[in-house]
Amino acid sequence: MARPATARTEGLRDRKKRETRTALSDAALDLAAERGLDHVTVDDIAERAGVSTRTFFNYFPSKEDAVLIPDDDLGARIRTMVLDRPRHEDPLTAVREMLLDEIRTADVDHHRWVLRMQVVQQHPDLLNRAFLSGAATEQQLADALAERLHLPADHTYPRLLAAAAGAAFRVAITRWSTPTDPPDLADLLSEAFHLLERGLPAPTEQP
Repeated sequence: MARPATARTEGLRDRKKRETRTALSDAALDLAAERGLDHVTVDDIAERAGVSTRTFFNYFPSKEDAVLIPDDDLGARIRTMVLDRPRHEDPLTAVREMLLDEIRTADVDHHRWVLRMQVVQQHPDLLNRAFLSGAATEQQLADALAERLHLPADHTYPRLLAAAAGAAFRVAITRWSTPTDPPDLADLLSEAFHLLERGLPAPTEQP
């Protein structure tokens, strides 16, 4: 009987941690949008979230990280998901399905995503961090594909496929971020991958 109780306690603890992390990130984003990031302190963020400054540093090393919410587990998750895809799937299909699974699980809020992109674009330091993070993720995907295909890490194919997948994702997320009533992100990503799978044929002219 003690094991289920422990499991429930751990579940509640994990949920509380997620809620605190989200509250801090939301506070950082809202304050940065209202005042500009340069005029926001860690103390301001903690106060807005209703926690202590010490608690803030349990979750984020800086206010920039609170805005960007880096996913430290993403590289390991990508590797696991790519390697666990069914062996009969061709590499492009495996990457597409992996990304679709990831965005469906993430449950990204459109309004907050757009707001975050607006804040990032206004601050060169954040934009550079976001770019470097994207480049690192692309490299992690290339490494996972090389492992799946038993190819050297520096082989052209996994690097090119990872770059193409990254481009497809960026196009989909950009289109999803623009409208006030956007199409489904999964549909946009599937459309981009469908074009890649067909070899990027030129669209037929509309009459």
